[in-house]
Amino acid sequence: MASVEERPAANLADRPPPATIRVENPASGELIATVPSLTREQLASLAARARAAQPGWEAHGFDGRGRVLRRAQRWMLDNADRIIEVVVSETGKTHEDAQLADFGYTVAALGFWARQAPRYLAEERVPSWNNPIAVGKKLVIRYAPIGLVGVIGPWNFPIANSFGDCIPALAAGNSVILKPSEVTPLSSLLMEAMMRECGLPEHVFQVATGGGGAGADLIAEVDCVMFTGSGPTGRAVIKAAAEALIPCYLELGGNDPMIVCADADLERAANAATFYSMNNSGQVCISVERCYVEQAAYDRFVEQVTANVRKLRQGSPDGIGAVDVGAVTLSSQLEIVDEHVRDAVAKGARVLTGGHRRPGPGHFYEPTVLVDVDHSMKIMREETFGPTLPIMRIPDAEEGVRLANDSSYGLQASVWTSDIGRGETLARTLEAGVVCVNDAQINYSALNLPMGGWKASGLGSRHGENGIRKYTKIQSLLVTRRALKREPFMFPYRARRTMTLRRLFRILYGRGKRD
Repeated sequence: MASVEERPAANLADRPPPATIRVENPASGELIATVPSLTREQLASLAARARAAQPGWEAHGFDGRGRVLRRAQRWMLDNADRIIEVVVSETGKTHEDAQLADFGYTVAALGFWARQAPRYLAEERVPSWNNPIAVGKKLVIRYAPIGLVGVIGPWNFPIANSFGDCIPALAAGNSVILKPSEVTPLSSLLMEAMMRECGLPEHVFQVATGGGGAGADLIAEVDCVMFTGSGPTGRAVIKAAAEALIPCYLELGGNDPMIVCADADLERAANAATFYSMNNSGQVCISVERCYVEQAAYDRFVEQVTANVRKLRQGSPDGIGAVDVGAVTLSSQLEIVDEHVRDAVAKGARVLTGGHRRPGPGHFYEPTVLVDVDHSMKIMREETFGPTLPIMRIPDAEEGVRLANDSSYGLQASVWTSDIGRGETLARTLEAGVVCVNDAQINYSALNLPMGGWKASGLGSRHGENGIRKYTKIQSLLVTRRALKREPFMFPYRARRTMTLRRLFRILYGRGKRD
């Protein structure tokens, strides 16, 4: 669930870094902590210690590593209030948003990877009977830890999308250094303390606090990098990874469409549109960012969504159940949201509710519904990443697909219809890495289902077998048990043997169907 970074790509390695980083509460503007900004030398020292610790961690095997992950799972359950309070304090999100994603996702992921790592990374026997050259030989694929993994996390989900990416890397036997966003480092530091307390060997998992420069330094030290964030910064990351000649996986932005057919359950669709556009104040890369509704259902859908959004309570998340929509985490992000709404209004959109910043302390933007929108507007073309929902009338779902695909992004989409067959057909025509039918976002919790972006929304995927295999090196083994002293193709070459082999090729491969 990528975040929109406030920093342009050119500033990834800005120097010099501040000695400390101020962490503020976005809902109040209050300073809540300071953390160190590591120098290049300090980060190199972290990497050296991580590399030294990795072989011992690998030697724990799947069972030993799984025990540590399951202890961490229990620790999270026992310390839920503490974890959620830290997340809320540095993001400004509601307790419920922190519980559902940062806490709920991560506590599930710890158990999932502890269980599934042995299966996803088990050695594989490759059949040799169907390859004449390899008959009688043992063919094996094994997955070895890549070594030291670097994770650069976002600010919108400081545990789920930061530490969450570290879990499969640890389960595979790697050491990991996590560079969290400088805006939300406290959650990652809490996870570091948790893992130490749960028996993870020293230096196997370390947190490197710092700005963009620390991210650039990290890439130079690791064997693989996983980045979640904006497209511009992602391009800088992949360039740095190319220079270091290491694998790079990116989860970048999205402008995710929702297509509502006339035969959809409109009450459910309206409730879902409200929630999936406004949860976490819209700061979710797989949130519903733009909505296309067939003409026959348009008026009823807009009426229901607008009524829902008007009822949302927004404010400082001072307790459980206190508000529905919290703060926008960054002041610079608040500027983007406001700019996109003003651009839409200037080009003819109407605001049915919201449409303004909230006065007073903290970073708040009113939950906003817009209509009369089109693709000339930034809010329909770019990632707004705020509590907004533009709704566009369409003549039919096919036009909705065309408009949905008219985007440089391809992270996620959804189709809403009572005709499941038609829904699946439409889903297969959408240019997105994940498409839900009659649902949205929930796929992120289906940890056995891959999740990744098409087009400018990223490279690689999370979850499923590829979500852990990407942190490994593939080694192929070919074992010959019994063989001739000299193979027929070995020196010295003889004309008779050469022609005999040619006839053999014809016997083996000349029986295929001719065009």
